[in-house]
Amino acid sequence: MSDIFSQPPLSNLTEFSVSELSGSIKRTVETAFDQVRVRGEISGYRGQHTSGHAYFSLKDDRARIDAVIWKGSFSKLKFRPEEGMEVIATGKITTFPGSSKYQIVIENLEPAGAGALMALLEERRRKLAAEGLFDQARKRRLPYMPSVIGVVTSPTGAVIRDILHRISDRFPVHVLVWPVKVQGEGSGEEVANAIRGFNALESGGAIPRPDVLIVARGGGSLEDLWSFNDDIVVRAAAESEIPLISAVGHETDTTLIDHAADVRAPTPTGAAEMAVPVRADLEAQIAGLSARLSGSISRQMDNRRQGLRALVRALPSLDQLLALPRRRFDEAASGLGRGLELNTLNKRRSFERTASGLRPDVLANGLRQLRQRVQERMQRAEGLVERRLLQAQARVSSSDSSLRSLPARLLGQLERQKERVSGASRRTDTAVLHRMAQNRSGIVAHDRILQSLSYKNVLNRGYAVIRDEENRPLTRASAVASGVVVSMEFADGRVSAVAGGADVQQGEAVTSAPKKKPVKAPPSGPVDQGNLF
Repeated sequence: MSDIFSQPPLSNLTEFSVSELSGSIKRTVETAFDQVRVRGEISGYRGQHTSGHAYFSLKDDRARIDAVIWKGSFSKLKFRPEEGMEVIATGKITTFPGSSKYQIVIENLEPAGAGALMALLEERRRKLAAEGLFDQARKRRLPYMPSVIGVVTSPTGAVIRDILHRISDRFPVHVLVWPVKVQGEGSGEEVANAIRGFNALESGGAIPRPDVLIVARGGGSLEDLWSFNDDIVVRAAAESEIPLISAVGHETDTTLIDHAADVRAPTPTGAAEMAVPVRADLEAQIAGLSARLSGSISRQMDNRRQGLRALVRALPSLDQLLALPRRRFDEAASGLGRGLELNTLNKRRSFERTASGLRPDVLANGLRQLRQRVQERMQRAEGLVERRLLQAQARVSSSDSSLRSLPARLLGQLERQKERVSGASRRTDTAVLHRMAQNRSGIVAHDRILQSLSYKNVLNRGYAVIRDEENRPLTRASAVASGVVVSMEFADGRVSAVAGGADVQQGEAVTSAPKKKPVKAPPSGPVDQGNLF
């Protein structure tokens, strides 16, 4: 029995190694499923690996299959796979011998019908709207009359020709075209780069910065316009600092860039019409405004002219304006003479009041009072000096008697103190004498002033002072009656005379020299000098 079990069983099956079997299965599967189309939902998608490959799964409600997109095929895809997206994958089935698994190597990927694309589009629209990229507050107004327009479109299509032709017809301006692909792989990146490139231009540079941008493309299916639904294009349009017009497809076509743009145009031609006004309409409007302005100016000038004429008629005449000033001038001129006479009379009265206080006797009394005050001060000063000298002598005598017993050193100090006292006494005498000389000079000066103001100096020039019987000076001829005895004082003495009967007219100038009369001896006793005036 042991020999029976020890012998290997007889069989006609071919023996394979694990590697041979796995390789055979791999070749069989790849041969049988060389080109397949699989519909399913993307699951487990995390983006491209660091190697550039993408690994995920396709599933439905009952099964699941692994999928891989190699780096070379991934860059050629029209759509980027997204988690939960229902797609139709075209590729081949292969196995992975290391783990006995099979998978589909995807060469092409497309959404599973328009419904899937619309669902994806709606999902992306909700996500971008939640980020605030479609808010109306972000949108800017288009410039009314741009000088430079930037166009992002294909340089070979009919769109650019329509735009240039429409702008040339309406209002020719400078147009900059940034050529891009508007369909296919990489078109979204080119459109986004073009928008950002226009915004990167500096004002005043070699290439002028556009005032408005137009992103344009002709009509097509949803798949043809899918590049303008890409996230990168929508974000570039929302970030654009230059106002942007979206003109993608026909009027019924809607893409996500239409929501992010500042203005959506139904067609590329409509975008050109929105970008620039009609030059002919502007010229007609300006002409109309100019005509209205000229008419308004003419009417305004007529109204102002009529108003000015009305104001001129309401103004008084020149004679009416000058009547009151002329009357005032005449009254002032007629009162000028009387005013001068009154002013002269007032000044004469003021002069007489001032002259009455300048009599020689008043000045003599003032000088006597000044002399008396000076003498009193000199006497007080002399008495004070004598008292100070006596006090100093007494202090020196007492100090001399008390210090006789002191040593010679103290006697020397005493001698110095005596010298200081003697010097102070001499300086005091000198100051008193100097002050007395100053006072004497002042008295002499006042005496000279008194002598210069004395009326006797006037008598030396041939004048005389007439006094009445009471020795009062006479200043008016009307105060002298006929037969009155008067006294006439000359420079060398006085004479008496009797007033005659002939009257002298007031204000009459006497030119004849007075006759000489015998000189009589002056009356004894003190003579009153009287008033010079």
